[in-house]
Amino acid sequence: MDAYKTHGAFSWFELATPDPATALAFYGELFGWQSEDMDMGTGPYHVIKVGDTQVAGAMQPPPEEQGRPAMWQCYVTVDDIDATTALCVKLGGKVCAGPMDIPTVGRMAVLQDPQGAVFSAITYSTNE
Repeated sequence: MDAYKTHGAFSWFELATPDPATALAFYGELFGWQSEDMDMGTGPYHVIKVGDTQVAGAMQPPPEEQGRPAMWQCYVTVDDIDATTALCVKLGGKVCAGPMDIPTVGRMAVLQDPQGAVFSAITYSTNE
């Protein structure tokens, strides 16, 4: 199964933390993770790898979210982010952000289920 192409599969995890270097050192020691930096245009983005496989990312939260606790976010692959966002609302969920385009990656939204759990859904560019 290719999680980047399978509707409903968890495909990416992202850590938003005020101190990515300290977090990466902790998880590196704990799990043996390595990271490499890339510039996403909004500051450094740290791609976390297990061996040669990219499994997650870490970054500082955007300025409007400064002061919140560090947290992990999960991404679920969907065939059509706009349709999924509309269905989320119809089912009683909420849209926290998006849908929005992430250059070279795809289109995503941050959603909230009716009980308050927040998650992200994404349609990768490779799905189009």
